[in-house]
Amino acid sequence: MAEPLLKPKRPPQTRNGLTDTGVKKAADKSARTRAREFALQALYQYLVGRNETDSIDAFTRDLVGFHKADSAHYDALLHGCINAAQTLDDSITPLLDRKMAEISPVEHAVLWIGVYEFSHCPDVPYRVVINECIELAKAFGGTDGHKYVNGVLHQLAPSLRAQEVAADQAK
Repeated sequence: MAEPLLKPKRPPQTRNGLTDTGVKKAADKSARTRAREFALQALYQYLVGRNETDSIDAFTRDLVGFHKADSAHYDALLHGCINAAQTLDDSITPLLDRKMAEISPVEHAVLWIGVYEFSHCPDVPYRVVINECIELAKAFGGTDGHKYVNGVLHQLAPSLRAQEVAADQAK
C-alpha cells in the first residue's frame, strides 16, 4: 500500500500594508487617503445630524490621527461638498436606481467626495478617485455599498472627465 502524499504546508500569505480584512493599515495610508476618511466622517455628521459645518470641522480636527491627514484636501472636500451639495446631488441622482433618501448616508457622502474630486481635483486621476471611494465605502459602508459607489462613479467619470477617460480607453 502506497503512503499518502503529504502536501507541505504553505506559509500563510502575507499581505503587506493590509489588515486581516484587506483594509490598508493606518501606517500605510497617504495623507490624502486620511483626509478623505476624515472628510467622510464629517460629511456623515452633516448628512445625519445636520450639524453646523464649523462644529463638525472642530470636532473632526480633534480626532486621533487628524494631524497625519492632508488638512488642505480635507478642507476642500468638507466645505466644497457641503457648499455644492445640491449640484453634487443633481449630478448623482439621474444615475441612481432609487431615491437619494434611500441611499445610505455613508454611500451618499462617498459619492459626494467622488463627484467633488472629479470636478475640482484634476490632479487626482479619475481611476484614483474611483478606487479611493470604493475603499472608503468598503471600510465605512454597508456590505455591498462599494459596488453601488463603483457603478455610479464609473457612469459619471466619462461626463466629468471626458478627455481623461477617452485617453485611458484608447490605450
